[in-house]
Amino acid sequence: MLGAIAGDVVGSIYEWDNVRSKKFEMFSSKSRFTDDSVLTIATMDAVLNGKAFDASYKEWFRKYPDAGFSGNFKKWAMSDELGPYNSFGNGSAMRISPVGYYYCTLEEVLFTAGESAAVTHNHPEGIKGAKATAASIYLAKNGASKKEIKDYVEGTFGYNLSEGIDSIRKWYSYDVSCQGSVPEAIVSFLDSEDYEDAVRNAVSIGGDSDTIACITGGLAEAYYKEIPEHITEKVMGLLTEDMKEVMQKFYDEVYKRWMK
Repeated sequence: MLGAIAGDVVGSIYEWDNVRSKKFEMFSSKSRFTDDSVLTIATMDAVLNGKAFDASYKEWFRKYPDAGFSGNFKKWAMSDELGPYNSFGNGSAMRISPVGYYYCTLEEVLFTAGESAAVTHNHPEGIKGAKATAASIYLAKNGASKKEIKDYVEGTFGYNLSEGIDSIRKWYSYDVSCQGSVPEAIVSFLDSEDYEDAVRNAVSIGGDSDTIACITGGLAEAYYKEIPEHITEKVMGLLTEDMKEVMQKFYDEVYKRWMK
């Protein structure tokens, strides 16, 4: 989904240079897509074309090996033998937005999110983070209120979403675990007024800015249904043709599925 990819691109220049304010430049000459975007596209490719998630993730990693992948993921993706490595990192959540957007029932979303996570992030927290993110996106796309999304995530996954973004910003530090970044990403959305405000919230807390903004951006797109044109144009200009082709096919297919 473009919302997730745009969040990744906006956050890419702040991951190692955190900003603790919502007043920041969204793009610079160093803005780029990272591994978050590559694997989001890989998830689209998998659900569109019936590919196994592990095969799609390895295929897209090998197209863009320098996009900023973690060491453990690199070892896994470069090998034809290695299985999942019990990770609870936020990588399972940052790539999952297409699953929440694509499938027509919550049961399908939860099952498929678990499948996507488990090829690498088979730790219970890694699977939970992917499921919570995908379910939130599904609910948002289908007209759930912010309160309904919050209540569902807290009740089903046990995340605490009650602390506001202004409070989180005061203490939050770099954390690449699902349990230490997915709740904050969801709160960034819950405390927002529109898509751009959600991404600004996500970046403003610091930490793993590209991934938090990627998770938030996918959720914000599903809920607000639009991304400002100045963001869309800039992000699309940074993507490669093969990425744009998969994304366009994904949106076309989603439209067909939901219009049936």
